[in-house]
Amino acid sequence: MTAKTKGTVRRILSTVSDGEQQANAIWRTLSLSSCVACAYCLLPVACCLLCAAEPCQSGPQCGQRPGPYAFLIATGPKRGQSHCYICETADRPAVIIFARTPNDVLGKFLAKLDQALASHKAANPNAWVTFLGEDQPALEPKLVEWSRKHGLANIPVGVFEDNDGPPSYRLSRDADVTVLLAVNQKVVVNFALRAGELTEEKQKEIVEALPRILAEKR
Repeated sequence: MTAKTKGTVRRILSTVSDGEQQANAIWRTLSLSSCVACAYCLLPVACCLLCAAEPCQSGPQCGQRPGPYAFLIATGPKRGQSHCYICETADRPAVIIFARTPNDVLGKFLAKLDQALASHKAANPNAWVTFLGEDQPALEPKLVEWSRKHGLANIPVGVFEDNDGPPSYRLSRDADVTVLLAVNQKVVVNFALRAGELTEEKQKEIVEALPRILAEKR
C-alpha cells in the first residue's frame, strides 16, 4: 500500500470516528431531552396524586361555630322562602350539608341519614342540604325532582347562589360534599369529601358519628 493510499484510509477512518462521536453526542442530548420532557409530563400527575393523598379541608373545623346564613329553600314547608336554619336550630343538634351535585349517591345517603335521625326524635335534631350554584332558577326545579325521587320528606334542600358558599364557612371548591355535625352552636365532626369520596364506608362513618351530637344534647 502506497503512502498516498495509507493517508486516504486514515482520513476515512478519522471521518468515521468523528461521525460516531457526533452521533453519540446527539443521542445523549436526545435522551436527556426525552427525560426532561417526561418529567414535565409526569409533574401534573404527581401533583394530583399528592393532592388526592391529602385530606380535603372544608368549612368550620371542630370547636368552631357555624355562622348564620340564609338560602332559598326549594323543598319542605318553607319552600320559596329565604331562611336561616342555623338561626332556627340554635343549640339543638344539627346536620349541616353543603353539596355541589344532586346525584344518586348523595340522595341515597340522605335517605339513610333521614332514617337515622328519625330514631332520635327526642333530641329534636335538624338537618338540611345547601346546594352551591350560580344559577338558582335553573337548579331549583332539578332539586325538587331529585328530592322527590329519593323521598327526602324531612330534609329540606335549597340553593345558595354562590359557588363558594357563605363566606364565613370557607368551603373548599375541592369538596363536592361537606358534612358538619354540630350541637350547642359548635361543630363536633367535619367531613369534607371530594367527588367520589362519599363511599358506602364513608356514609356509614357519618351515620355512626351522629350519637356524638345527639348524646351531647341529652
